[in-house]
Amino acid sequence: MKNSNKTNAYFAAVLYAFIIGLSFLFTKMALTVDDPLNILAHRFTISFFTLLIPVLFGWIKLKITARDVLSILPLSLFYPALFFAFQAFGLVYVSSSEAGIIQATIPVFTMMLAALFLKENINLLQKVSLGASVCGVIYIFAMKGIQLKSASFLGIVLIMLSALSAACYNVMAKKITKKYKVIDITYIMTAIGFLSFNVLSVADHIVKNTLIAYFKPFSSPVFLISIFYLGILSSLITSLLSNYILSKIDASKMSVFSNLSTLITIFAGSIFLHEGIEYYHIIGAIMILFGIIGMNFLGRKRNINH
Repeated sequence: MKNSNKTNAYFAAVLYAFIIGLSFLFTKMALTVDDPLNILAHRFTISFFTLLIPVLFGWIKLKITARDVLSILPLSLFYPALFFAFQAFGLVYVSSSEAGIIQATIPVFTMMLAALFLKENINLLQKVSLGASVCGVIYIFAMKGIQLKSASFLGIVLIMLSALSAACYNVMAKKITKKYKVIDITYIMTAIGFLSFNVLSVADHIVKNTLIAYFKPFSSPVFLISIFYLGILSSLITSLLSNYILSKIDASKMSVFSNLSTLITIFAGSIFLHEGIEYYHIIGAIMILFGIIGMNFLGRKRNINH
């Protein structure tokens, strides 16, 4: 049963990486129509009501108290609130490719925080694997000739803070998922994202006297496609997946899949933006995949219940 749970967790982690990998593309598309704050408000509105429907019909049973909300609130601060906020505003100033290489730091941040707070110590082979994965991302962008000078300092800082927020979430969720059901955690996180971003967005519209244009972006087909992807898949489904994954495997092992997301982002650009696949993409991909496999399967055998 334990091996089956881990297999399901790894399958969920790959699916999570694919969804996140494509989210940069859809966020960039949405930003051509609306500003970051409104995008965040609309994506979490869609996410919240998508989850609320099965709850209202009784298909999903929730057991949440006020104390539970307070316990999960700090987790929700890092994800979705800070993670998506920093990412959305950061993508205004940097390209999705530049954001991808910066977010390759998530596993490194997670490894350090997990070692400090969760006592998740990884062996030398795992450290080498993690390094190979991060280097694989850097190698691809270096060979691609990316000019980080084109990115503003503010954009780099915002994406870096997004990566740090994701690492904090990975570590905090590891403990929270042992105490609460995945669906309960996800519901509270989604509800908090919905309330916080809509309050901020509406307040911003009131100040600018543009409240009448709140739903105007929905007249754009590009925005509709992007916001439904971001709201349902990239916000709701990834929250469910990440909470489930962290209930089964170590935070440091889960975080390295974020580099697979970067790989997906690169190949998505090749498919949808007609960018060619070069030899260095293949070499970098092998390094990233080696890192993921090494981090997850070269660990010492330990008797820890997940």
